[in-house]
Amino acid sequence: MCPFLALPYGESVKKMAYHKVNADQRTQGQYLDSDDLQATALELEWDMEKELEEPGFDHFRLDGAVQQDLGNSQSPDLDLEPIQPSASPKGRFQRLQEDPEYISHYTRQSPKSHRCSFFQILKVFCAALILFIFGIVIGYYAGKKCPSPPASPEPNNPHIYHEILKEIKAENIQQIYRDVLQSPREDDVDAAMRILLQWTSHGLEDVRLVNYSVLLDLPGSSSNTITLKNSGECFYPDGQQCSKVTRTLHSQDLLYSYAAYSAKGTLEAELVDIQYGTIEDLIRIQTTTNVTKKIALLKLGQSPLLYKLSLLEDAGFGGVLLYVDPCDLPKTTDLAEKAFMVSLNSGGDPSTPGYASIDGSYRQNRLNLTTLLVQPISAVLAKKLTSIPENRIQKDKCVPLQLSSTDKKIINLSIQSVTTYKTISNVIGYLKGSVFPDRYVIIGSHHSSLNTYGGQEWASSTAIITAFIQALMLKVKRGWRTDRTIVFCSWGGTSFGNIGSYEWAEDLKRVLQRNVVAYVSLHNPVRGNSTLHPIASPSLQQLAAESQNINCVEKMKCPGSNVSSVQTQGDSDYFINHLGVPAMQFSYEDINTSENSSFVSEALFPMHATRTEELDPSFKLHENIAKFSGYATLQIANEPVLPFNALDIALEIQNSLRVFLGEEVDASQLLAVASRLRDTAELFQSDEMRPANDPRERAPIRVRMLNDVLQSLEKSFLVQQAPPGLYSEL
Repeated sequence: MCPFLALPYGESVKKMAYHKVNADQRTQGQYLDSDDLQATALELEWDMEKELEEPGFDHFRLDGAVQQDLGNSQSPDLDLEPIQPSASPKGRFQRLQEDPEYISHYTRQSPKSHRCSFFQILKVFCAALILFIFGIVIGYYAGKKCPSPPASPEPNNPHIYHEILKEIKAENIQQIYRDVLQSPREDDVDAAMRILLQWTSHGLEDVRLVNYSVLLDLPGSSSNTITLKNSGECFYPDGQQCSKVTRTLHSQDLLYSYAAYSAKGTLEAELVDIQYGTIEDLIRIQTTTNVTKKIALLKLGQSPLLYKLSLLEDAGFGGVLLYVDPCDLPKTTDLAEKAFMVSLNSGGDPSTPGYASIDGSYRQNRLNLTTLLVQPISAVLAKKLTSIPENRIQKDKCVPLQLSSTDKKIINLSIQSVTTYKTISNVIGYLKGSVFPDRYVIIGSHHSSLNTYGGQEWASSTAIITAFIQALMLKVKRGWRTDRTIVFCSWGGTSFGNIGSYEWAEDLKRVLQRNVVAYVSLHNPVRGNSTLHPIASPSLQQLAAESQNINCVEKMKCPGSNVSSVQTQGDSDYFINHLGVPAMQFSYEDINTSENSSFVSEALFPMHATRTEELDPSFKLHENIAKFSGYATLQIANEPVLPFNALDIALEIQNSLRVFLGEEVDASQLLAVASRLRDTAELFQSDEMRPANDPRERAPIRVRMLNDVLQSLEKSFLVQQAPPGLYSEL
């Protein structure tokens, strides 16, 4: 037997390794130390393992083994099957395992293969990371060079606005107006439902009917009366003497000639003339007369009615006869012979002050909102009470009515009304914005109340807003859309104290306070035909002036604009005084020559159905109001930067301080603060507004922040506890 073959497989491998090492040593000389020899042996053993694992090794036969098979065929125990590395009883690496520093982690793959796999994975990961970063860089510069697609298929520019506004035509408004009036007399819910169907038919996508159950003060079954105890004469509020025939002929006007939410009952007392009821008038009267439980003869105008009534209530008066001096009325009107209706409600449902009248709300028992018995009367009756001599009546000059100081009259005042809960409805339509859907521009009108008293101005308001919706939706159907959301509102219960708008706004106060940008009012748009009377919050005065010139774009000369910032009446009240939302309103009025004519519009006079068509037979005035209001609405809803002017707010405050304080009060510190506010506003206009209006310098995030600042400007000037009837905004 060959000695080599007689050794076990492991020992033979060791022999081969040692022979290899010795051969190398002889070839290279004695330059390898013991450590090098050990490393060389380990490397040879790893190579041996690789050779044994190759597929061709199964057919490997040693030369010595073949000779033993041929020469010693008598040995039956010899197994000549192919050598299997795993059949070694002690393993191929017995020599390594005998090393005390060797830790065996035997696997089928070699450590060298592990290192190769790790480096390959690392290379793949690095390559993927480089490609990812490279893709981000390419995408960034590609997106920077390529302009972002516009939010709407067509850009927002004045050309688009004029395309929409030219679809507003006088004949369309007139037809809508007549359709509204031809409908049968109906309650508030039915009128609101008809408006909802109209808006939906024109394509407005989201229109809702919002109902509230509110406390209303309605007239009683018979008219209120005023009796002169001196002569025993009894008069109705319009000045006609009490009789069954008169009551039958004018029952509707007589019943609704009252003050809603007034105290009820009967009062007999002396009549005291206090003119306009200012603080100066009260001081003058109280120096000579005890006014406790007396009846005041009060003129409407100069200041809000609720403010004057609060002064009279504090002074101790028991009742009030309210009238409008003919000198404060336009000469073109014939309202002197008519009584009117007023509401003593400051706003909203009286049974839920400060919160919405929704299901589950607590209801307060507030049948009267004042302790005064208040009754509106006509100027004709006021003349009878004052007993003006004929020689004081001048045809060329109006003489204000005044009760003689020596003329003592005792009045018996009888007032009755019915307080009950009724349902009022608001119609709310939404045109969702494409860029800033969470910013709302509200345009509001009002529809018929529970009574038909007060003329048909609500029909003008409804016709104008419906015509604007009709023109706007024609453009929307062709793919164009406003950037900000436009909310179209038709309010109910306006004549009883703006109840519909108050309840809706109280119900959604947090959302509206955060999202409403501006309010455009269509309250009583055509009161006369003499002059255009625009009213706007200070920040919107420039836009209101610009809106008036849309009809003279192609003309060389445009009429001068005169925008006022006086207090407005109507459903914009809650948005201005409680939410700090800037508002504007356009209306046509007759020229008032009197300085005391402000707040005369608080009176709701009865007007027959043809009165509006007499004022505007061609409906061109209605068309102008629709275009002025529509243009302002589109500007606010579409311009990237809100068209508000911060400098006008500072100028309004500065001018108001100079006017009200005058020379008598040392207001140097206040005026200095106002001057600094003006300087800051000028700096804001130049440093922030002008760059934002330049498309080349406009950054979307910066514009959004700037718009939020502009939107909140007038909120900073809200007064927490304003006197009754007065603005809560400076």
